[in-house]
Amino acid sequence: MKISADQIRAIREETGAPVMRVKKILEEVGDEKKAREILTKEGFEKAAKREGRQTEQGVIKVYAHHSGKIVAVVELLSETDFVARNEVFQSCAYDIAMQIASMDPKDVKELEKQDFIKDPSKKISDLVKAVIAKTGENVKIGRFYRLEIGK
Repeated sequence: MKISADQIRAIREETGAPVMRVKKILEEVGDEKKAREILTKEGFEKAAKREGRQTEQGVIKVYAHHSGKIVAVVELLSETDFVARNEVFQSCAYDIAMQIASMDPKDVKELEKQDFIKDPSKKISDLVKAVIAKTGENVKIGRFYRLEIGK
C-alpha cells in the first residue's frame, strides 16, 4: 500500500498521534481504519496516565440555543493556559456546552456517559480523551450550569 502525505495528515489530525508514529502504524497494518483504531487506543491509554495531573487553567464556554430559551455554561479545565487557547480544546468546550443545553445532565459523571449528540458513536468522555491525546495534557470537565425558560 502506497502511503500519501494526505493520509498521514488526516489520521494525525484525527488522532493527535505524531507523524512518524502514524506512518509506522500505516506501514505495519496497511489499512487506514485499523491504523486509526490503534492510534486512538494509544491516545486513550496516554490520557489515562495523565488523570492525576492538576488542571488549574481552562476556559468557560457558553452555548445559547437559537430559540433564545436555553443556555448552557461549561468550565473545561486544562493544565496550562497554552492548551486552553488551542482550537481543539475550545471546540470541545463549545460542543460540551451544546450537549449540556440539549441533554440536561444532572452532573459531570452523567454527562461523560452520554452519547455525543453530533456523533452518537462517541461518548462525551471520548471527546475529552481525544483532547488529552491531541494536547498531551490532562483535561477535565469542571462545573456546568443550564438555564431554560419555564423550568
